[in-house]
Amino acid sequence: MKVLIDNYDSFTYNLYQQIGAFDPEIIVVKNDEITLDDLKAMHPSHLILSPGPGRPEDSGISLAAARYFANRIPMLGVCMGLEVICEALGGQLKLAKTLMHGKSGQVTLDTTDPLFRNCPTEAMVARYHSLVCDGDSLPGIFNVPAYSADGDIMALTIPSMQIYGMQFHPESVMTEPGIGDQMIQNFLQASIASGATN
Repeated sequence: MKVLIDNYDSFTYNLYQQIGAFDPEIIVVKNDEITLDDLKAMHPSHLILSPGPGRPEDSGISLAAARYFANRIPMLGVCMGLEVICEALGGQLKLAKTLMHGKSGQVTLDTTDPLFRNCPTEAMVARYHSLVCDGDSLPGIFNVPAYSADGDIMALTIPSMQIYGMQFHPESVMTEPGIGDQMIQNFLQASIASGATN
């Protein structure tokens, strides 16, 4: 079963529906209504960290969950979910060069990364954030397979640990049609290849 932690974002159920279209074995839990022990007892096959307002320290159980489940099960972070993964695994955040709240922007994608297979090398995506991961702070385990037009980090991955995250919103209608679905499928297929099960 896949567990989606809801960081109190209006996009959480869009993400739930997008993932559920490919695999219905998914449930949503709110970040302040569950403990890490509760989460462990659920034996999730995958962990998905939703977008949300504020900073990772405002995300309830999400930081602790990301630290615990890293390298245990496949993990996907979206928007603040990516920021949670970044901080949980040793990186830091900084202000984005351009504040993007409800705007579409072009990103450049490294299509050799498992998260972006069968995607174009450039795409228009939905962005709702003012923070980004600070590349100078990142531990060497991270890949950076996506950048904005002005050079901000738009994705982090650790394929060997089945950890993936994107700063933009694959579930938004402002993301180019079909591309967000492809990224979600890539995450699910990569985790199947690694042996993850429901």
